[in-house]
Amino acid sequence: MTAHVVVVGSLNYDVTVWVPRRPRPDETIHGTRVAEFAGGKGANQAVAAARLEAKVTMVGCVGTDRRGDFLLAELDAAGVNHANVAKVDTSTGIALITVDADDVSIVVVAGANGELDRKRVEAAADEIRSADVLLLQGEVDAEASRTAAVLAAASSTAVVFNPAPFNEVAAQVLPLADVVVVNRHEAAQLGDAEPPILVTTLGADGCEVRVNEETTRVDAPEIEAIDPTGAGDAFVGAFAVAFIDTGDPIAAAAVAVRAGAAAATRVGAQPGMPTWHEIDQV
Repeated sequence: MTAHVVVVGSLNYDVTVWVPRRPRPDETIHGTRVAEFAGGKGANQAVAAARLEAKVTMVGCVGTDRRGDFLLAELDAAGVNHANVAKVDTSTGIALITVDADDVSIVVVAGANGELDRKRVEAAADEIRSADVLLLQGEVDAEASRTAAVLAAASSTAVVFNPAPFNEVAAQVLPLADVVVVNRHEAAQLGDAEPPILVTTLGADGCEVRVNEETTRVDAPEIEAIDPTGAGDAFVGAFAVAFIDTGDPIAAAAVAVRAGAAAATRVGAQPGMPTWHEIDQV
């Protein structure tokens, strides 16, 4: 079965720098490399699902600038339908990414992503209602995200919510989510929320899947990580596709941890999203 996935979320132009360590206050250090990629949690997850042969529609906004054109071209190359990505008179969102030997940190300037509103989401209502699964994150407007979740909840479309970053979107979407995917930090912010399926990613240690108060640990393969940027998005996109294919969150998580691991062995967010063959190789 070919999964039909709709993603309502962000599209960012990523500028990544590699450094030996983080600078101290008032210190300037030399980086070792700089590169530019297509990114944004929404677009990353859309490309991740498309690489796994899903039918994918992206809903979002980019600017009328060369960065926006580049992001749309990358969606085209991945086979993602972007008819519902609006071009607006605001600069395309940008993510400034710093990678060192231990971790990755990201500063996001929302730009055009802030223009995604309820009306633009409602324009994609037919796509959302006919989809197998809707993917949502925390990088676009809360009202827009809730509108998408309500449309999905009123149909047979499953809602997979990745509350990253954890913000006001969570309160609007959590009650409507069928599956919630968080990292350790986001899990601590859930409070009393008890989604039907909760997946907590643990980096190199794999993930935990809680269903009906029963928790199952799923181990990740051992890899030599090169760039963890986008690994979480690869996990979410792969989980969504495998969950629709199998109906089993444990089986889907087993695929997702391998997708995340495969993504971490390649440089860049969207360039690192793996195919089925690449997942099989890790």
